[in-house]
Amino acid sequence: MVRSALYIIFLVCAGCLLSCNKKKFLDEKPNSDLFVPTTLDDFQKLLENDNVMSETPVLGELSADNYYITYSYWQSQTLSVKEHNAYIWATDIYNGEGKVEDWDLPYKQVLYANVILEGLKKITITAGNAQQYNTIKGSALFIRAYAFYNLAQVFAPVFNAATASSDLGIPLRLNPSIDEKTERSTIEQSYAQIKTDLQEAKALLPANIQVNNLNRPSRQAAFAQLARTYLSMRRYDEAGRYADSCLQLYDTLYDYNQVNTGSFLPFKNNNPEVMYQSKLLSSTNVLQGILFPDCIVDSTLYKSYAGNDLRRLIFYVVNTDGNINLKGSYNGSVLCFSGLATDEMYLIRAECNARLQKTSEAMDDLNKLLEKRWLAGNFVKVTASTSEEALDLILTERRKELPFRGVRWTDLRRFNKEGRNTTLIRKLNGQQYPLPPNDPRYVLPIPPDVIKLTDIPQNNR
Repeated sequence: MVRSALYIIFLVCAGCLLSCNKKKFLDEKPNSDLFVPTTLDDFQKLLENDNVMSETPVLGELSADNYYITYSYWQSQTLSVKEHNAYIWATDIYNGEGKVEDWDLPYKQVLYANVILEGLKKITITAGNAQQYNTIKGSALFIRAYAFYNLAQVFAPVFNAATASSDLGIPLRLNPSIDEKTERSTIEQSYAQIKTDLQEAKALLPANIQVNNLNRPSRQAAFAQLARTYLSMRRYDEAGRYADSCLQLYDTLYDYNQVNTGSFLPFKNNNPEVMYQSKLLSSTNVLQGILFPDCIVDSTLYKSYAGNDLRRLIFYVVNTDGNINLKGSYNGSVLCFSGLATDEMYLIRAECNARLQKTSEAMDDLNKLLEKRWLAGNFVKVTASTSEEALDLILTERRKELPFRGVRWTDLRRFNKEGRNTTLIRKLNGQQYPLPPNDPRYVLPIPPDVIKLTDIPQNNR
């Protein structure tokens, strides 16, 4: 039986996990790759292995239109093969290289979640441990759904109700066995599993956000991820409903007048809007804020901010060459935040209300958000006379509010399906590289080592 590449990476790093079922922790903070979890405390420590759990694929954001790089930097040895080729939407972005983190790391997260869910079956639930048990189970389900969702945004086509039952999605690993044959599910099955895991998770997770442990999911985070999931499916009634459920539990917005606009790291790691913390892959040599000034913010995006819009000063800095660079992200570091926050939920609820002809409610949410983004005393509420006008305003602000947050690629994919056709163009040394709407290259190729080991179908490019 074929052994999946999804799990080979785990065996290399954690070979003793499945063979030594009595190994215990050797100290207070063990390397989670070197033990076999058997107790609830073990499972919790496995969940908090931040080196594994906290990062999400970067290929989508690398392929999107929020930035550009110079020809000299594109030619340099600094960029990985993947980054070099993804920038121009090459048909083959790996040049035969395997061990692609965008694929391997989410499936390692899935494996960890599956090990926990399998191990929990051997734990007897008592009055004394029920709360911890439920939280751990809910967290594992959330993490598995989060990983599946992030994989689907990169390696599977956009959800299309008319073809979802036949379009190929992602492999769904639902147990820790390495001997199960790897097969691609359909898009319909992929999203059904994501939603099933999140629905179960939200009933188990606590309804409080641990501000000092934002890597721990909450009920709010489960609602937020359901909203994000349904938005990517263009199921706007459900997306709006789950965004509302999230905001009913937690609706804090950060007043940007309280942010130090001159700081290169303007946000702290306990940003009050954040409900769940994750970041784009830290291995990228493009998207790390001021550390990589050759990543230049798209000029059209930068010019879209009004003079009194504090986001222009907080998100970006003008470097000595006059180019615009990204500052530190929403997580208090140079690594781009990809987690879940209340500002995104306000925008999802606003967008969905506009699409459902609820113009007044949509504009109320948009203005509540924007008031916290403008220099105090200078904000004038925006208005819309029609739901279509409201939607255009909201989508404009969505891009300005959520740049480099890992959502732009998903947005472009779904907008193109709705006829908001955008042709992306890269320019290098006088040559143009276009990406037309709905092009097959909006689905990234599965890494070649995975194809070789599993024989699953490759994406059409």
